[in-house]
Amino acid sequence: MSRERILERVRSRCRALAARKPIAPERATPARGPLPRRPDDLVDAFRAKARALASTVIGPVDAGKAPETVAMWLTETNLGKRAVIWPELAGMNWRTAGIDVEAREALGTDLVGITGAFCAVAETGTLVLLSGATTPATVSLLPETHVALVPLKRVVAYMEDAFDLLRRERGGPPRAINLVSGPSRTADVEQTVTLGAHGPYRVAVILVRGDP
Repeated sequence: MSRERILERVRSRCRALAARKPIAPERATPARGPLPRRPDDLVDAFRAKARALASTVIGPVDAGKAPETVAMWLTETNLGKRAVIWPELAGMNWRTAGIDVEAREALGTDLVGITGAFCAVAETGTLVLLSGATTPATVSLLPETHVALVPLKRVVAYMEDAFDLLRRERGGPPRAINLVSGPSRTADVEQTVTLGAHGPYRVAVILVRGDP
């Protein structure tokens, strides 16, 4: 009898949930809370915040010049000319720029990973990366150095804007959303900041005009 009572309660609850009305559209999108003053220049604000978080920010440069710009930076920092890249960036002129690239998921032995970005947030200096078949998350997580190409038109003011853009363009989130705010760091040991604890300890952002 106890078993039947329990099952009946479960069935009753399931029927009640099934009878619920869908969430109204006005409630599906959360209301915004108070926001700080919007920066006059989103790109300048993003650049300043990203640099404060120990990212290198270069540009803007024309999208066609992005591989050459990446090659110059890799040379200046003595990081070599080999990299793993997002497959969606494979059509760019990497080899002409002198970079030996492989379009695939990253391995633990890869030293440089090159990605794009869904958008960038000026308020926090954050890159927003969405996982997918042509944008594997490992490329920004496993290599010691992460280079990201960010179109100027994809710099938004607030994190709320980033999620509004995601809902508008994609309808919903992918399997993973990675928010990158400078190199990986921790201060767990004796309150001493250590870079590269859980991911890249070097992040470079190349601001580009147009689409990569």
